[in-house]
Amino acid sequence: MKYLSFLAAFLFLSITLTAQSIVGQWETYDDKTNEKRGLIEIFENNGEYTAKVMETYTGPEDATCRYCKGDKKDQPIIGMQIIEGLEKDGDSYEGGTILDPESGKVYKCYLELEEADKLKVRGYIGFSLLGRTQYWRRKK
Repeated sequence: MKYLSFLAAFLFLSITLTAQSIVGQWETYDDKTNEKRGLIEIFENNGEYTAKVMETYTGPEDATCRYCKGDKKDQPIIGMQIIEGLEKDGDSYEGGTILDPESGKVYKCYLELEEADKLKVRGYIGFSLLGRTQYWRRKK
């Protein structure tokens, strides 16, 4: 009987996580201090996922992306689209890029919903082993 209860709970959790979406607002945190850094909103449009900066909790509100290239150079960070071109692939979202507005660098990225309110964000160069992972938390 314990086995059946465990199996039912596991299946319920699996279905719940699979049904969850990454669309919504997510808070980012500093890798070293674990302090809130910003608020990102993820959008879906025709199967493509993008994200933009809604708020920053560090630095001035009128900060610009001085190291960015192209049309994002010297543009305000708040309102800037930092994730582009992601598509859902099973349980993950892949094929897109993520911009670090502090350095102006663009990385390949993938996202994966680890829990209903915890998003794994991986930016990398070349292939996924050469990169960095952050965890964002859904804004409540």
